[in-house]
Amino acid sequence: MSDDHVYLTLAEEHEDDTRWAYGTGFEDPLHGVDTTVPDGVDRAALAGLCLALGDDALVAAQRLAEWTTRAPELEEEVALANIGLDLLGQARLLYARCGQVDGTGRGEDAYAYFRDPAGFRNVTLAELPNGDFAFSMVRLLVFASWRLAHLQRLTASPDPVLAAVAAKGVKELTYHRQYAAEWVVRLGDGTEESHRRTRAALRQVTPHLGELFTAYDAREEVVAVLRQVTDAAGVPLPAWTPGPGAGRRGVHTEHLAPLLAELQSVARAHPEASW
Repeated sequence: MSDDHVYLTLAEEHEDDTRWAYGTGFEDPLHGVDTTVPDGVDRAALAGLCLALGDDALVAAQRLAEWTTRAPELEEEVALANIGLDLLGQARLLYARCGQVDGTGRGEDAYAYFRDPAGFRNVTLAELPNGDFAFSMVRLLVFASWRLAHLQRLTASPDPVLAAVAAKGVKELTYHRQYAAEWVVRLGDGTEESHRRTRAALRQVTPHLGELFTAYDAREEVVAVLRQVTDAAGVPLPAWTPGPGAGRRGVHTEHLAPLLAELQSVARAHPEASW
């Protein structure tokens, strides 16, 4: 299966959209959206969901930012930076909504910069070190496929703000997933060395898959996408067992603390600064 075939198959449901979302979406996704929390919506549950999804996006964006000046080609450096910016934009909107509904009135900076690792609710997959390029592409494929399936469901959320954020995110994540899919196929079906690294990356990522499917039922949908890509790449998708959502409970790997220390250093050194 060629890269183009993979692209057309995965993206056909969005064929009316432009191929690349990077640099687009400057319109306010919340323009005209009623920000009042609807009657009957559990505010605590809504805030918890926004916080977790915001943490996923922020931590993943920080990892992608680490490829700046390190990507194998300038084009890939720009692409990865823009994917990270998409995720950062999602995190900002989700944190802002969390502050509106959790009763604290906190702004997005409070969530991003002034919580310790135990206060974060991101999945552990997002916080793993980048490793080599093959690992980052496999991780991005899994993360984007899972997050896309999740946000597609949330476009029907009873909360109009979360639904609007999800709708914007779906367009972005469709292309994040496709970018990663094309690279996984290229690497898996490339040289003997790139094939070896892609197989190794899948083995490293799959132990973290079980955590992704504890909160909602999208396993079959996501696994079907992953199998489509790995079959095209000529690499097997290892088996895994469902596990507890450790990251969602604030239990993280040793890799999150140093990532947050770098992310939060300036804000914590100058907590009252404005830019």
